[in-house]
Amino acid sequence: MKENTPRRTFIKQIGILATGTLAVPTIIPGSALGKNGFVAPSDRINLAFIGAGNQAGNDVRGFLDDPRVQITSICDINKQSPGYWDGKVAGREFIMKMVDDYYSEKHGKKYGSTKGFLDFREIVEAKDIDAVEVVTPDHWHSIPVLMAAANKKDIYCQKPLTLTIGEGRAMSDAVKKYGVIFQTGSQQRSGKEFRQVCELVRNGRIGELQTVVCGLPGGTPDFGKTGHLTETVPVPKDFDYDTWLGPAPEAPYSPSRTHVNYRWVLDYSGGMVTDWGGHHPDIAQWGMGMDHTGPVKIQNPSSVWSDHPVWNTATEFYFECLYENGVKLIVSHEAKQGVTFIGSEGEAWVSRGNYKVTPEKLDDTVIGPQEINLYKSDNHYRNFIDCILSRKEAIAPCEVGHRSITIAHLGNIAMMLNQDLDWDPVKERFTNSFAANQFLNRQMREPWGSLYRKYLV
Repeated sequence: MKENTPRRTFIKQIGILATGTLAVPTIIPGSALGKNGFVAPSDRINLAFIGAGNQAGNDVRGFLDDPRVQITSICDINKQSPGYWDGKVAGREFIMKMVDDYYSEKHGKKYGSTKGFLDFREIVEAKDIDAVEVVTPDHWHSIPVLMAAANKKDIYCQKPLTLTIGEGRAMSDAVKKYGVIFQTGSQQRSGKEFRQVCELVRNGRIGELQTVVCGLPGGTPDFGKTGHLTETVPVPKDFDYDTWLGPAPEAPYSPSRTHVNYRWVLDYSGGMVTDWGGHHPDIAQWGMGMDHTGPVKIQNPSSVWSDHPVWNTATEFYFECLYENGVKLIVSHEAKQGVTFIGSEGEAWVSRGNYKVTPEKLDDTVIGPQEINLYKSDNHYRNFIDCILSRKEAIAPCEVGHRSITIAHLGNIAMMLNQDLDWDPVKERFTNSFAANQFLNRQMREPWGSLYRKYLV
């Protein structure tokens, strides 16, 4: 793979009835009283969303379908605008209306009690909110998570979990200290096909595991239909761009920089390497049995970086991660999309909705009760709520999400420096490169840096 030169420098409770005065006599629906199969309002989990953009709409729908949940609040610094997936509209008021419309239809009565917030700190400090979902751009994950954990809120946080390895360690330590339930939005762990393949691999059905190959998409797709809008223009009304930048460096506003296309800017994300790094490498670690550790070497990095005026992430990439047991994990945009496990006696490939085992007879084997049976979840959202109620660990807890996205961060660092790196997965430090260790954390713009440090444990 040819590297372009020079590459871009980057060295409890809200009721379900509408507010207002009710005429007398009043017939209160059974749903409001917890009758007729409904969960009583006092028993529901009050859930708030921090972020109302690209993924928020999907996740809101996932939680609205759970009668144990009441979505009470939506926080976003953008009131409403286009520029999200496929150029569509999203934002605080858009998602609030989605929630209100759902509850209105479900209960047969006008509902308008979903609260809107501009400042996430009001959400994480609210006494009547039990859990939050953080579904902001990557550079805005760590601070709300640290504050929510300190305020004893259970947390669902979208992938990629962090912008840096240091932030992931801080988040995992906070979640552990405060004993909150945490779910990483790496939803493939709740897919039957991924669990089945990982069980086959973990139980030796393909023999001794030798190599794992993760095929991730390449490029920088213009998801928001704003890629051509690179010129500096005035910030739109009702969009708090300075807060959107938050801990990231100051930068001139252009539509190509924000909303869904933020993922192609290294100040906010890590390109396709991290965008899909929370998915396939996560499954690779699961199948390898490496959920709480990582590789010891990152080698043979090769990359091409975007020459777009604003975007600067890798468009083509290849790197290898070598584990202490000799297993090699390859991450490449050119490999078959999905995860391929290669063993001494067979192979297993899996992607969303499909998998294939070679030879085919291996697929007919049954994993017995005395063998390795992996955590079973058939719905990522419901698993989070189940665990809030049971206080058991979720299928994708913070430490696991941190270790998985670390693979992507390690690859990006090796490719940016264009050198092999030795990694200590216990101390989470590079042992052969001072320059690489400078990427473990990023300097945060004030006042956000001070707020981040305040909540470190």
